[in-house]
Amino acid sequence: MTGTNPLAALSEAGVSIWLDDLSRDRLTSGNLVSLIENQHVVGVTTNPTIFAGALSKGSAYDEQVGELAARGASLDQTVRELTTTDVRNACDVFRGVYSGSDGVDGRVSIEVDPRLAHDTERTTAEALDLWKTVDRPNLMVKIPATVEGLPAITKALAEGVSVNVTLIFSVARYLDVMDAYLAGLEQAKANGHDLSTIASVASFFVSRVDSEIDKRLEAAGTPEAQALRGQAAIANARLAYAAYEDVFGSERWQRLEQNGARPQRPLWASTGVKDPNYSDTQYVDQLVAPNVVNTMPEKTLFAVEDHGQIIGDTVRGTAEQAQELFDALAEAGIDVDDVYAVLEREGVEKFEKSWEELLQTVTDQLARAKG
Repeated sequence: MTGTNPLAALSEAGVSIWLDDLSRDRLTSGNLVSLIENQHVVGVTTNPTIFAGALSKGSAYDEQVGELAARGASLDQTVRELTTTDVRNACDVFRGVYSGSDGVDGRVSIEVDPRLAHDTERTTAEALDLWKTVDRPNLMVKIPATVEGLPAITKALAEGVSVNVTLIFSVARYLDVMDAYLAGLEQAKANGHDLSTIASVASFFVSRVDSEIDKRLEAAGTPEAQALRGQAAIANARLAYAAYEDVFGSERWQRLEQNGARPQRPLWASTGVKDPNYSDTQYVDQLVAPNVVNTMPEKTLFAVEDHGQIIGDTVRGTAEQAQELFDALAEAGIDVDDVYAVLEREGVEKFEKSWEELLQTVTDQLARAKG
């Protein structure tokens, strides 16, 4: 791949490049179209933090807020209309990619209200409502991989909803997610749905694993612990890919595949590097494998384009080495199960906080619109 644009090389290696950001400015300025045409972007993910940031900047949403205020829309109705309008329009922008990839890419994700992360029934209801409200075949509804989220994932899939499972940190939980996916497809088949129209990705968070484990390695203070810094996140994702290969090589999966089902692709999320001492492209360069998605902040996307080192598959065949790293972490006194529990709890809390910020921003905008 020498001499090839790194983003093109990444695509050629089987990695779908999705942008981890969306705003009305991106849609109206032509920026999103430019990223599709020039940076090989084939999908978009959103979350409460992204929407909170988008709505707090500039005046792009003022006209729609004014219309909603004049209609007497409630705060929740206004937030729903603003966010689903952006997502629906983004789905339309990606419709050509969706059709050209036979529905593999061209996907746009929207997240259920994070305050429902531990409520199975309400999460399911909101997922179905978002699916109907956006009304685009290339939508994915994001549902968190909490214990309560797992049955909601199955129930949404059973109704034909394409799902982006988010906030996955551990391989153990990822196995639960894949089981929920297969169960959902089995129920969807029983419900008479065309399995080929249902898609899913499993968003495995990367950088936050290093952030939490590095903090604990620093506290341990030993040379052995220091030598393990900055390696856990990539090893964790590589173990996840090995689990993916196992599950999607099983007889259970093959029966579904014979009925038109698509595999649930691993998605590397949180791939912006948080420690400036590390390469700013390591969560891309080191996680190249066939049939995966890497959703990147714009800063990471352009860093990869500028100086990414894409040398081909850097994941398959690495599971044994990755497990050795986790064995060493255990010897260094790192309780990885506690790490995953902390990260899941903090992940939900961060999105809840962003959602509250989003509600406050829209409250202020409605008040201004009403004079």
